[in-house]
Amino acid sequence: MYSKCGSLQEAYEMFDKMRKRDLYAWSAMIGACSRDCRWSEVMELFYMMMGDGVVPDSFLFPKILQACANCGDVETGILIHSIAIRCGMISEIRVNNSLLAVYAKCGLLDCAKRIFESMEMRDTVSWNSIIMAYCHKGDIVEARRLLNLMRLEGVEPGLITWNILIASYNQLGRCDEALEVMKEMEGNGIMPDVFTWTCLISGMSQHNRNSRALELFREMILNGVTPSEVTLTSTVSACASLKDLRKGRELHSLVVKLGFDGGVIVGNALVDLYSKCGKLEAARLVFDMIPEKDVYSWNSLIGGYCQAGCCGKAYDLFMKMHEFEGSPNVITWNVLITGHMQNGDEDQALDLFWRMEKDGNVERDAASWNALIAGYFHNGQKDKALGIFRKMQSFGFKPNTVTILSILPACANLIGAKKVKEIHCCVLRCNLENELSIANSLIDTYSKSGGLQYSKTIFDGMSTKDIISWNTLIAGYVLHGFSSEATKLFHQMEEAGLKPNRGTFSSMISSYGLAKMVEEGKRMFSSMYEEYRIVPGLEHYVAMVNLYGRSGKLEEAIDFIDNMTMEHDISIWGALLTASRVHGNLNLAIHAGEQLLKLDPGNVVIHQLLLQLYVLRGISEESVTVMRPRKRNHHEEPLSWSWTEISNVVHAFASGQQSNSEVPDSWIKRKEVKMEGSSSCNRLCIKDEENEDITRVHSEKLALSFALINSPQSSRVIRIVKNLRMCEDCHRIAKLVSQKYERDIYIHDSKCLHHFKDGYCSCGNYW
Repeated sequence: MYSKCGSLQEAYEMFDKMRKRDLYAWSAMIGACSRDCRWSEVMELFYMMMGDGVVPDSFLFPKILQACANCGDVETGILIHSIAIRCGMISEIRVNNSLLAVYAKCGLLDCAKRIFESMEMRDTVSWNSIIMAYCHKGDIVEARRLLNLMRLEGVEPGLITWNILIASYNQLGRCDEALEVMKEMEGNGIMPDVFTWTCLISGMSQHNRNSRALELFREMILNGVTPSEVTLTSTVSACASLKDLRKGRELHSLVVKLGFDGGVIVGNALVDLYSKCGKLEAARLVFDMIPEKDVYSWNSLIGGYCQAGCCGKAYDLFMKMHEFEGSPNVITWNVLITGHMQNGDEDQALDLFWRMEKDGNVERDAASWNALIAGYFHNGQKDKALGIFRKMQSFGFKPNTVTILSILPACANLIGAKKVKEIHCCVLRCNLENELSIANSLIDTYSKSGGLQYSKTIFDGMSTKDIISWNTLIAGYVLHGFSSEATKLFHQMEEAGLKPNRGTFSSMISSYGLAKMVEEGKRMFSSMYEEYRIVPGLEHYVAMVNLYGRSGKLEEAIDFIDNMTMEHDISIWGALLTASRVHGNLNLAIHAGEQLLKLDPGNVVIHQLLLQLYVLRGISEESVTVMRPRKRNHHEEPLSWSWTEISNVVHAFASGQQSNSEVPDSWIKRKEVKMEGSSSCNRLCIKDEENEDITRVHSEKLALSFALINSPQSSRVIRIVKNLRMCEDCHRIAKLVSQKYERDIYIHDSKCLHHFKDGYCSCGNYW
């Protein structure tokens, strides 16, 4: 009586007073704990019962086995299995189903399969359990086959069966297939319940398909299904990811209407929503209304303050959190570290990082290290990011996918080539090479660091490829000037059944520009919207200006710019200035330069270029009305820098800097070096930096001469990074060196990647 009325304490007191307990008494007590989901207490009572010499019957065994399954206690399940065999209860379908459920939930698929196949009678519960077992193992194909077999044997799948399959598809990220299963279920006359819809909504939300999650929620409401707290939590989370404040507020109203506003789970989701939307006052109000806050409530609000740049308020909350039962966990510390890094307070972030274990008694995890690595990279301090990565390894922490994806971009330059290989080795040691995102990032990083052949090898070895994989390699070919290879790969991508996206079109228009295939580029641009309904972005317009510019079609380029549907940007006028400079159109170059100056009046380089153009037109500097570039004084850092890496050490050179070694052969200083076909006579000779003289040699020449003297003879590759555009003279010198010394020379300036080989450059003299 006490147990069925929910008075478990009184039931225990009465039970403890009994001198002799029979099977009925044990059944009543175990049943009470089972109804209250006190699974560990069910297990304790079972062992006490066996100690008293009382053996469960076929009605009690399923309750105890249910506790075994929920506790993951497979050993007790095996013990009960043996007792059931000895007691002759193995033919009971309820006992068999319960044993099957234990083995299924505990991951012992072979045991579950043997019991299922040995059963003389199978009902819906039996089929559900074996289908669930295969779903837990991720074998959705076999689970689907069993559902079809179930129907062939005359057992019609119920709502639970379909829901098991739908939940499994969503957990595996196959959300579209889960939707198809729901439609099939409806076709069989079974209507989806709140669990079905919640599975689909949470699946979409967890796999970053947040807009689709909101659409499904709307369909659910229109179908008259009342959402649960979990449904609302998943939907609010989708709104938070989209930062859709309007829909979020509508959901908040529904939460209040349904009486879930006091719940900690949905409350945390609402705090996260308002925080991500920058509405910190609303987030604080929801936070204050949660009666029993957990650590996630605090973390959501602290994270919101950090994202808004209010790290001081976040830290105050962090200190206040210590006064409550939920002390800060590793996520709290990581959120604070990330916030301080994002707001440029690196010292405070490092202080928190080292205090975690000492003051907070919280062990650092991989995410703690990742917060520092990503923060330093975000703040432009690549060397510090790499230093933290090495320290992470020295402390015995194994890098994860996030670590690798955070550190690889720091090596995406010519002088990071060796570091890319080191990180690739780390990827192999950590068995992360099959991660699609990591493989894609390696393709991109190798390409940008001059290792295009490695990019191709990784691409060819991938078991699965997505659109990013194809786009990244196509972009790599374009970067290195291999137009025909990019076009071939694009056609292979189409044959593989993948549709091009925005990135594909940007690369392919650039590829046709390299090959001076104007008509093909125009058709590609037109097909974006006409065939694929993709609205062109700024990157596509820039690619089109370069397409016209490389082919010398400057009138078409300016007409194209005039007819653009979006606002002109620095990159548009920069592309036109390059085209005008290469083809010697002084008036158009001045027009482009003046437009650039309007958009960025404080840019010293633009001032210098425009003044040079005015001088070419015959206008003296004194009569120029544009604001003069400020004069560089003796104490100011030189404008032009170049870097090269020799024997694992990066060397920096500034224009005008004295080299520590003699420049090899006097020809490298002679600017009268000419190469046949090296430049066009129509080209406008304007430079991003000051002219060379006896005391001022451009930085890339210093870096090149240093690399020639100091690089090992076995090394045939020289890699240099420069922060400004190369001048024509340095470009000719690099071509000559590549021919004379039989070296591959990579120089990445502010405009493009130059690959000099046998006296030729991959840029085609257009940069």
